[in-house]
Amino acid sequence: MNALEQRLHYPLGDQLPEPGHSLEVAPGVRWLRMGLPFALDHINLWLLRDRAEGPDGRAVEGWTVVDCGITNDDTRAAWERVFEHELQGLPVLRVIVTHMHPDHIGLAHWLTERWNCRLWISATDYNGARIASQSTTGYGGEAAARFFASHGLTDPDSVEKVRARSNYYANMVPQVPTQYRRLIDGLELSIGGFAWRCIAGYGHAPEHISLYSESLGVMISGDMLLPRISTNVSVFDVEPEGNPLPLYLASIGKLRELSDEVLVLPSHGRPFRGVHERVDQLLAHHEERLAEVRAACGEAPCSAADLLPVMFKRKLDLHQTTFAIGEAIAHLHMLWLDGKLRRVTGADGVHRFVLA
Repeated sequence: MNALEQRLHYPLGDQLPEPGHSLEVAPGVRWLRMGLPFALDHINLWLLRDRAEGPDGRAVEGWTVVDCGITNDDTRAAWERVFEHELQGLPVLRVIVTHMHPDHIGLAHWLTERWNCRLWISATDYNGARIASQSTTGYGGEAAARFFASHGLTDPDSVEKVRARSNYYANMVPQVPTQYRRLIDGLELSIGGFAWRCIAGYGHAPEHISLYSESLGVMISGDMLLPRISTNVSVFDVEPEGNPLPLYLASIGKLRELSDEVLVLPSHGRPFRGVHERVDQLLAHHEERLAEVRAACGEAPCSAADLLPVMFKRKLDLHQTTFAIGEAIAHLHMLWLDGKLRRVTGADGVHRFVLA
């Protein structure tokens, strides 16, 4: 545990759900944990006890699932164990997805088909997932390779590996359900007799939806608020002049309006209390990164690739490098579009930034 983590409170201590099983974290709220084939090796998923009106007008008891895991055999097998051990013989009534990233929406098509239920998600992320599953926009392929190269990732081997990932997203999200119900900011859902309010967040995904239950004192934060790592905020080739970092900072800043006693259920890491502390930590973290970026650009013109050793002190694999360079661009763009930096494109086609 690092020093910042020690300022948060983890009411479950070091407890983790066993594979295929769950832990109750609040009345009717159960925590699942499934594996991912990345350095970030897990995702937290949630089961909410629920009831809905059946075809005959009678109430049907069951479960709402929040987030799904990626599409692969291991995740399907983990869900099968959950169906056997954790549902108490009751059906899944709906699948809520916080946002379009593969570890969250990957198995939504399989879950909704298996249980004949509906996907609930923001319209922006639903349509983003539909496009990405067919074209890998922003995640690999020729357009992504050209975009990263324009920001200094010119190593031929790395560029070729990005170019070869033309089906990167589709491998983990081969299908997206053909129908959905729309979640928007401020929408209130009744789940198991408790009110859950949708909180839209921006910057990490197009229209990320967190869920907050004041009566339970619980927020399912998705990726917007994580206890150990900072949420990735990146610029992608589909929106090459994007400016997502101010959107993200404003989104998490609004979370300070919640009670500091709320139990935060993140997509990665352990449930924690201390939302105000964590928001302040993340705001300070990005202020420090912005200061580092501005100082580096004051010494010499910098591309996003030039800034990787400045912003990231550890060795990065290609998967991590693509996220890291996207985040470096996000910090550069915030300063550039705020008039603090100037962008210059060299004869080599690489964008570099200098003090304005």
